[in-house]
Amino acid sequence: MSEEIKTTNFIHDIIDADLASGKRSEVVTRFPPEPNGYLHIGHAKAITLDFGTAEKYNGRCHLRFDDTNPEAEDIEYVNAIQADIKWLGFDWGEHLYWASNYFDTMYEYAVRLIKKGKAYVCELSSEAFKDYRGVPTRPGKEPPGRERSVEENLELFEKMKNGEFNDGACVLRARIDMTSPNLHLRDPAIYRIKRAHHHNTGDKWCIYPMYDFAHCIEDSIEGVTHSMCTMEFEVHRPLYDWILEELEVFQSRQYEFSKLNLTYIVLSKRRLLQLVNEGRVSGWDDPRMPTLCGMRRRGFTAEAIKKLCAIVGCTKFEGITEIEQFESIIRDDLNENSLRAMGVVDPIKVVIENYPDDLEEEFEVPNHPQKEECGVRKVPFSKELWVERTDYMDDAPNKFKGFTVGREVRLRSAYLVTCNEVVKDDEGNVVELRCTYDPETKGGSAPDGRKVRSTIHWLSAKHAIDAEVRLYDRLYTVENPLADKEKDFKDFINPKSLEVITAKLEPMLANVEPGVRYQFERVGYFCADLDHTPEKPVFNRTLTLRAPRKV
Repeated sequence: MSEEIKTTNFIHDIIDADLASGKRSEVVTRFPPEPNGYLHIGHAKAITLDFGTAEKYNGRCHLRFDDTNPEAEDIEYVNAIQADIKWLGFDWGEHLYWASNYFDTMYEYAVRLIKKGKAYVCELSSEAFKDYRGVPTRPGKEPPGRERSVEENLELFEKMKNGEFNDGACVLRARIDMTSPNLHLRDPAIYRIKRAHHHNTGDKWCIYPMYDFAHCIEDSIEGVTHSMCTMEFEVHRPLYDWILEELEVFQSRQYEFSKLNLTYIVLSKRRLLQLVNEGRVSGWDDPRMPTLCGMRRRGFTAEAIKKLCAIVGCTKFEGITEIEQFESIIRDDLNENSLRAMGVVDPIKVVIENYPDDLEEEFEVPNHPQKEECGVRKVPFSKELWVERTDYMDDAPNKFKGFTVGREVRLRSAYLVTCNEVVKDDEGNVVELRCTYDPETKGGSAPDGRKVRSTIHWLSAKHAIDAEVRLYDRLYTVENPLADKEKDFKDFINPKSLEVITAKLEPMLANVEPGVRYQFERVGYFCADLDHTPEKPVFNRTLTLRAPRKV
């Protein structure tokens, strides 16, 4: 059993008590996304809690699409949601459900409430509806029609179903308490008129249930024992309980936990959709997006995401987690599980003047320095090489571990070489290092035991491939883009969140599959992009090797 599933929390304590007392004999949870967007890192916490809890107690978790708002929903989102859940390592088996499959039952339940005198048709406009409802510090007013007879309400609701009213002309409301301090109990709307084609039910319905009415009924029909929601639904729980009690059906129970919040990230689906529609990002799977498909494309691992959720835990405390903690978890995972390769993102040429012009060699380089089982690969070597520009410095101090004139360095797994001369262009930029090598140091060590202070990664200029490398950084320049109410969150988009360069890579990287992750030695973690092909290699930078310093 995985670490995140073994982790206990206050909801698990409730479940333990329910099972021990006999209140519940099994554990049934559900993950109920609305298919109106892609899942993001915040949803990952709910997914791991819902599916992980069911797994811990040998129960089951349902995947249920809450498709009660057809105008905003799309089958594209349905497919993406299923793919993301499976990528995280969870499976709903045969328990895939749709809220729309219960529309007939929901309609019957609404009629049942009307017959009990617990629901009525209200013809107030949306503005008047809010006015009559009042505010938490002032009781609401009784709306017109609240005392209408059961027969009249049944007739009006039937006309709503038959399409005899315009959209927005009226709603069906639960009849509870217009003086309640909880606004959600002040006769909330439970059905509205909406002429919209539905992907599942077609044009059968022109009325659709509201979320608060539908959600608890869906839980009840499916026998959900522990329905877990985020904290904003805490004030909705009395309505959840009221509906099920009045309908006299299976009593599911709702429990609330805090959301996952991260610095430098905005998780509102509405705002994410803005970024996509306005072309601020390339799509929902842009590697700068906090969506699960975007993080997957960037190279984040499902294991790291689940570990973050386990560390944050399940509480009622609405805190915020620093992005640096998440990135540290990702680095640890990638360091452990990513194969190594050599890539040069800002190349300058090295010419080994005493190396034979026609000689080519291959050197064995470990695929992972701590894992012998990962084996070795052969990397070609020749007279002309590429190295990183940052590995050279004029008049370098002793602490600098790179090339400078007169210093001997090690080319990883190859030879010891000494820089003798530097070639610069008219603007003073270094374009070439002219060096000599010691043929007796093959493999990177000297037979006389002399030591060098630095080891440099390199690529044979003759064999290296050109690749498009996308250097991703944080999408926002501030920790909380929503904090300043005087500005739009898009004002804080980082103009340097994406830089596209051409880098030099090992030739074998041309043929890897999209999604394969590597550590480019001494550079960072990179992932072959979805656009990657042997003819046009494309890699995304997942993260630098170390966290950037805070300013």
